[in-house]
Amino acid sequence: MAISRRDALAVMGGAAAWPLLFGPAVGQAAAFPSKLVRMVVPYPPGGPTDALARILAEDMQATFGQTVLVENRPGASGAVGTRDIARAEPDGHHIVLGNNQTHATNAFLLKEPGYDPLTDFAPIAGLADLQHVLVVRNGLGVGSVAELVALAKKEAGKLNYGSTGLGSGSHLAMELFKTLTGTDMQHVPFRGAAPMAQEVAADRIDLAFATLPSVLGLIQGKLMKGLAVASAQRAPQLPDIPRLNEQGVTGGEADSWLALFAPAKTPAPALARLTEVVVAALAKPGLRDRAIQQGIAVNVRAPADFKVYQQAEIQRWAGVAKAANVQPQGG
Repeated sequence: MAISRRDALAVMGGAAAWPLLFGPAVGQAAAFPSKLVRMVVPYPPGGPTDALARILAEDMQATFGQTVLVENRPGASGAVGTRDIARAEPDGHHIVLGNNQTHATNAFLLKEPGYDPLTDFAPIAGLADLQHVLVVRNGLGVGSVAELVALAKKEAGKLNYGSTGLGSGSHLAMELFKTLTGTDMQHVPFRGAAPMAQEVAADRIDLAFATLPSVLGLIQGKLMKGLAVASAQRAPQLPDIPRLNEQGVTGGEADSWLALFAPAKTPAPALARLTEVVVAALAKPGLRDRAIQQGIAVNVRAPADFKVYQQAEIQRWAGVAKAANVQPQGG
């Protein structure tokens, strides 16, 4: 969901009021940042998290007059880079662009993530959503969710679905779908969205929930079929694909999300300045358009609102994982 100008101004207005809340110390935020700002992306280059980080860093650097360095630190389902920032000096110059894996599901799907997603971090802002699309291989011969469910029930346990890894957003989205539709399918995990999408396009995997950036070009090129968007809104890039809710599957929303975090003890003035600059950047039409072209839906949430949302996400997906008997893996 793209942020409206009114909503952006409301969030920015809240940031403008922070000096009244935090006192004269906020006036000192004008000196921030005083050196290079390191933005860690806990994934390899090329994915949607990395893409948004680079779009955002470019604008932040111009505003700050200081270098904003995007540093990719992948490993352990995003835990390696996330741990780095949890333990970094809390001065505002070390931040991480996390997501629903690093700052929600790792809490219960990794045996030792090495950090707490709530107590070890201060949210700067919720940034965007990555909508999951239910895609099927062309050779499967289904054209709607109803047809897919009918086939899955007829061929119980025979269809196979891909995911970007055990406990990933795409895995949990499908487990939720299976519960809601009373279907049984076999799980085939992959190491990332690209190989999973390639297998669906090659007619070797029957179906998957995939984040929009990873399959947008493949759907547009008719190399696979998009049946539904697992979101509260249709995807602006694929307006003809209906939502799950429009096809009789209620409660299957499974948006992934992206958010910016600092270490928990980062001073309030630095956090306020970071939030102000990030929100202003995401309110710019040109920046939003670049994000949309990448399949990313800008959806800004103020820090306090995001914290509530994050807590709800942890509880919701922990319940899905428990119901599906997804066991924690090594951290």
